[in-house]
Amino acid sequence: MREEDLLKASSYRDRVSTVTDTGGRKWVYATKPFGKWFNYRKILAYTYILVFVILPFIKVNGMPFMMINIPQGKFILFSKIFWPQDFFIFAIAMITFIIFIVLFTVVFGRLFCGWVCPQTVFLEFIFRPIEWLIEGIPGQQKKLNDGDWTFEKIYKKALKHFIYFTILFIIANLFLSYIISIDELLKIIKEPLKDHIPLLFGLVFFTYLFYAVFAFVREIVCTTICPYGRLQGVMFDKDTMQVAYDYVRGEPRGKFKKHAERSDGDCIDCLKCVNVCPTGIDIRNGLQMECVGCTACIDACDDVMESINFKKGLIRYASENKISTGKSFHFNGRMKAYTALLSVLLVVMIFLVSTRKSVDTYISRVKGQLYQEAPNNKISNLFEAKIINKTNKDIAVTIRTININGEIKLIGAKEIILKKESMNKVDFFLEIPKSELKKRSNAIKIVVYKGDEKIQTIKTSFLGPFK
Repeated sequence: MREEDLLKASSYRDRVSTVTDTGGRKWVYATKPFGKWFNYRKILAYTYILVFVILPFIKVNGMPFMMINIPQGKFILFSKIFWPQDFFIFAIAMITFIIFIVLFTVVFGRLFCGWVCPQTVFLEFIFRPIEWLIEGIPGQQKKLNDGDWTFEKIYKKALKHFIYFTILFIIANLFLSYIISIDELLKIIKEPLKDHIPLLFGLVFFTYLFYAVFAFVREIVCTTICPYGRLQGVMFDKDTMQVAYDYVRGEPRGKFKKHAERSDGDCIDCLKCVNVCPTGIDIRNGLQMECVGCTACIDACDDVMESINFKKGLIRYASENKISTGKSFHFNGRMKAYTALLSVLLVVMIFLVSTRKSVDTYISRVKGQLYQEAPNNKISNLFEAKIINKTNKDIAVTIRTININGEIKLIGAKEIILKKESMNKVDFFLEIPKSELKKRSNAIKIVVYKGDEKIQTIKTSFLGPFK
């Protein structure tokens, strides 16, 4: 091997793909991909974007289909309202999602990053196409960037960045609609600007943040910043399916010569897999943390293999074991363990969501209050009820005892009307005949009814005069 080849072989992984040997930024000029896998990604990406845009406008029973109002601690998922009291469900949902991502990564590698991650979807299917349209192919882009500030360069750069900023301002507003709802956002837009200056500053700040990411930072988010990308490397094993180069078939590399007998491997060193990579890596150097599994190199390589009548799949989805030994995909013990854990969590989640109450009631005796003697030989206790109405409608309810003959007398109200999306406080006296009380502290059950529908049963205690 030549000296320069030895030097290259010993140093090719001493830095990330977006950094030069002097420590500077290496700008990635990725060529536009095409092919079967890219078409699949394009369908998924534009479906993803369409759902992102229209979801805030979807309502069910007058409520947004999805809203994540962090300031108010109010979450609406599938038109069901979740409040801070339901946080344990949210926590289990997050754990379930994390286990799903871990399992998905162990089986399919960084497929999430290349196919579903918003960073990749927006960059590769909105902002790069705009750049290709305005500034041309990668060679033209590089020439424009390296050239003097002519009228053409100023015009193209200004147009591109103006379009970027406009789109990102709209995206920032869409994200805001997921927090405060689209109705509230449209209401704010119609109101005087001076009434919402802090909100406008927040929108502009996030627009500039998104703009910095998609116009300048770009693939560095995937290769350096994203914690999930860094975490994935420790999840892979030799059975993980990933975008991989078949070095057994491809090496040694050699240029293609038509009608000449070939003694080298199938890789003709055309570099198309490198030129199309959005993170600037050479997939032939093995598994690398910068690879986002976008499949652009698969399409590029398949196109070359087809043009020279070689078998496609030199770069493909495959595990290390498949390439090195030819063994088929193996669902190993670690994958089975994650699957079992995920299944349990999903069952728990389904149970919690299906049994979740739309009205939560907490009833207890008022602290520091003893029992009182009431007319007709009855004993009275003072209770307070905190009833949370999680729905978006006012609800009329009644409360009654079921295991003991008791009479409930509301304080300051004739009936209980639960205000929508709020906690309602109700005070009442409960009177029970002395003959019903058998000991000092008596276990009782109080039921909340909505009409004839039993909503919830609460266990509490009733103090009597007996020891």
